[in-house]
Amino acid sequence: MPHTSTTALTFSDAHSGVLSWPVEAWAAALLPPTVLIAEDDAELRDLMVAELQEAGYRTLVTDNGRAAMALAVNEHPQLVVLDVSMPGLDGLGFCYELHSSPQTAHIPVIIVSGRGSPSDMDLGRMVGAEDYLVKPFAPADLVARVQRLVPAPIL
Repeated sequence: MPHTSTTALTFSDAHSGVLSWPVEAWAAALLPPTVLIAEDDAELRDLMVAELQEAGYRTLVTDNGRAAMALAVNEHPQLVVLDVSMPGLDGLGFCYELHSSPQTAHIPVIIVSGRGSPSDMDLGRMVGAEDYLVKPFAPADLVARVQRLVPAPIL
């Protein structure tokens, strides 16, 4: 069983007296934002990981919707970037399930898809996606959209 510290750090706040945070909360606050990438195309997935890590993000990756849901529930990423066409659970189903649960409803989603018709984009937003990016896309466009939803740390 992993060791958990019970040490608390405190600081004074003029408005509320003394606040106490567990060490684990401080450590988590100092980590870069985590982006979950769910994409079944290995080459595109590797490109997204490289671009987002270079921009200062921590990444979690998977190639299917069911594994992505488990990662979202267990790892609590700050953002999900996902493909629509994936094995196990497609991106639309994933997005709907993610936003149907109070535990994960707050996590923003960017859908990436080769389908770019207005009706496809509307459907993505109907199931809860905050943004929709049509393939092929420039890596800088992905990074800009991620930064808009979850600002990167200053490097």
